[in-house]
Amino acid sequence: MIAKSIPSLFTIGNLFLGIVAIILVFNGNPAMAVMMIIIAMLLDGVDGRVARALNAQSEFGKELDSLSDVVSFGAAPAFIMYVTAFQDIYQPAAWIITALFPICGALRLARFNVVTSNSGYFIGLPIPAAGGVLATLALFSHDISVVLLAVTTVALSLLMVSTIRYPNFKKVGIPKNAVWIVPLIVIIAVILGITFKNQLSQILFIPLLLYALYGLKKNVDRRVVKRKRKREENDPSNDESKSERLA
Repeated sequence: MIAKSIPSLFTIGNLFLGIVAIILVFNGNPAMAVMMIIIAMLLDGVDGRVARALNAQSEFGKELDSLSDVVSFGAAPAFIMYVTAFQDIYQPAAWIITALFPICGALRLARFNVVTSNSGYFIGLPIPAAGGVLATLALFSHDISVVLLAVTTVALSLLMVSTIRYPNFKKVGIPKNAVWIVPLIVIIAVILGITFKNQLSQILFIPLLLYALYGLKKNVDRRVVKRKRKREENDPSNDESKSERLA
């Protein structure tokens, strides 16, 4: 019974860190708030793997995970961006942009829960990745114009509800005899995160951004290939050459 509860404990830890991140940013500590989001991403990445390793998967765990993600990777990053960058702009616009992000995140999670797929990709940018990009981007708010930050927030929101495909790394599992290592990894991550909160957060922005852009590139590549094939199919010269070969 205790083993079956371990994955949910990681999920609750994810939710707890999301709430702490909101408290920290409103108390003037955005760097530590961003680190809470990153550690929450780590917990979110291992809870499903631990559940599969212990054969403890359940609908309850799935729903709890989605609810936690809305807070930790939807509301918390949006509040971090609002506090660090959007307080000095036209407030109704700031409220709409801030609210749009967790709303799109919730829509994406709802779609994920009802659309069953065994493929190796996600439909739409996963909310942990979107939240990670937004939260770490907020640390550069003094170096980037508020217009670009607002546009990026809206773009990330739309990517979550898009049909763009993103690689699914959650299929990589954890052996059952290695589950005990997970808490050790989390503890080490927490220590490093608290010690080097600014450096780690800004470094992690790069791979998270590359992941978000990767889906866009692959989507463009697929569209280019489809259009090329369509042109080839509709090109009469191809039909003539095929006829000549057959003759």
